[in-house]
Amino acid sequence: MDIDFSILPSPCYIVDERLLLRNLEILQYVQQRTGCSILLALKGFSMYSVFPLVGKYLKGVTASSLFEARLGHEELGKEVHIYAPAYVDKEFDQIMDTCDHIIFNSFGQWNKFKAQVKNNKTKTSCGIRVNPEYSEIETPIYDPCYQHSRLGVTLSNFRPEELDGIEGLHFHTMCEQNSDTLARTIQVVDQKFGEFIKRMKWLNLGGGHHITRPDYDIETLVRSITFFQDKYGVDIYLEPGEAVALNTGFLVAKVLDIVDNGMKIAILDTSAACHMPDVLEMPYRPNIIDAGMPGEHPYTYRLGGHTCLAGDIIGDYSFRQPIKTGDRLVFCDMAHYTMVKNNMFNGVNLPSIARFNEAEGIKVVRQFGYEDFKARLS
Repeated sequence: MDIDFSILPSPCYIVDERLLLRNLEILQYVQQRTGCSILLALKGFSMYSVFPLVGKYLKGVTASSLFEARLGHEELGKEVHIYAPAYVDKEFDQIMDTCDHIIFNSFGQWNKFKAQVKNNKTKTSCGIRVNPEYSEIETPIYDPCYQHSRLGVTLSNFRPEELDGIEGLHFHTMCEQNSDTLARTIQVVDQKFGEFIKRMKWLNLGGGHHITRPDYDIETLVRSITFFQDKYGVDIYLEPGEAVALNTGFLVAKVLDIVDNGMKIAILDTSAACHMPDVLEMPYRPNIIDAGMPGEHPYTYRLGGHTCLAGDIIGDYSFRQPIKTGDRLVFCDMAHYTMVKNNMFNGVNLPSIARFNEAEGIKVVRQFGYEDFKARLS
């Protein structure tokens, strides 16, 4: 059954649960092969209306803030892990009551909150994030190991004498990468921190693993996980966000106007700046159904948003037929890092949110309006 994008409100995100299920089954296969635990990283995908499906396959969530932790606890109800570069004092009691694992970014943070953890009735397992100073990420804004990074403890700053109460180590050095990168990374982690891993109960390999990508090498991932399990007897956690929602969602948008300034420019009712910020931040060019690269088809257009930001440009695309006002365009891979990062700059409304499965068809689960915009202001 195909999704009828024409009946959706515009703009609108829609997640195809059939595609989400396919990803979850791949992740479950990794869990079954290795005995590891895979968590959904809410920073990448927080569409809690599909958590009942996610919860059938994954072991829980990982959060970057109290609000994310609460969302995972309240809507999924399984394990909740958290990591943040620093914790806010007034939120920490709630974090302890909500989270099963708390990962600290520094020994300073661990020492600051250690007494609270030990005195809390809730059993929380604590860990330290390490920085192996090795990464293959080429874009500095996404590289946790660039020079002077604030993320994780380097070997020269590691304090083994302060590990009492620490049960795990965590590293996150990857972004949209295959398992060959992980295989090289774990050798560095083992060389630098192996003597401390053997004192731990668990090891968290972080996120950035593109496990559900068609060319992903799952066997190398399995070998990387079992390497640590066999050598140190630790429980292994992975926390992908993007891999859970990769290629599962779409953003439906409408052409509002077409102008000409040396080339045809289509202005849409969606916005790179507001609705798909990674198009500008990564940057990258999302695919559109039935569209090609500039010049690939007879009619080429630049697609832009309807904000006043001059750089609110999605990219240049070609089409087999001229596009016109009122036409709908469907952007692909719009589930992850869209809903979690969108904003209402210029007072532009947020896209509606919908999901699709064959039993229920299309279900619009959320629409937004002026009150959502006003409530964020004062």
